[in-house]
Amino acid sequence: MTMGMKINEADALIARSDLSAISEMIPMNAKILDLGCGSGRLLKALKTIRNAKVMGVERNQNKIIECVQRGVPVVQADLNEQLTEFPDHSYDYVILSRTLQTVKRPDKLLNEMMRIGKNGIISFMNFGQIEARLQLFFGGHMPVTRSLPLKWYETENIHPGTIKDLRNLFRSLDIRILKEMPIAQQGDLFKLLIPLSSSLFASNCIFVISK
Repeated sequence: MTMGMKINEADALIARSDLSAISEMIPMNAKILDLGCGSGRLLKALKTIRNAKVMGVERNQNKIIECVQRGVPVVQADLNEQLTEFPDHSYDYVILSRTLQTVKRPDKLLNEMMRIGKNGIISFMNFGQIEARLQLFFGGHMPVTRSLPLKWYETENIHPGTIKDLRNLFRSLDIRILKEMPIAQQGDLFKLLIPLSSSLFASNCIFVISK
């Protein structure tokens, strides 16, 4: 398989903008753990284009089957529990993509990430984005946007937060931000305004973190 074919295959697997950005951050031959890996699309791409040594953690049985079908190794575990099966600093990067807001204790999961990995990469949904603020202010209801497509009673999000909230949480846990990349959904009208205020205009933000 040529490199061009590998890249085309990976592009098809990671059409989501935050996953595409994460894939570009990973160096060659890195050891990767993806918490809440879903169907394994990101890990398949990293294995293909970065020659990464990958492992996924997922709770949903149907998504685990999809991982196996893609050739992605995965273990079934609940992120609300301690991940004791993974030794300290056993991975180069631990990834958590749009999942932090769904767990019972985000602070405890962040500490587990920093125990297991030398670095962490978090893709965080910004509930403080302007479209969500406007719906709350003028409509008086929980927002439904391009990046938050589900109604409040359908979503798994139990800890909605803003970019500033997450920065403050990192600070309280003595976690360093190595890189911060605010991004927007494809076709988002606010994309060009992100440099003015990521808190207002970014629908998502990627953080590279370390202790």
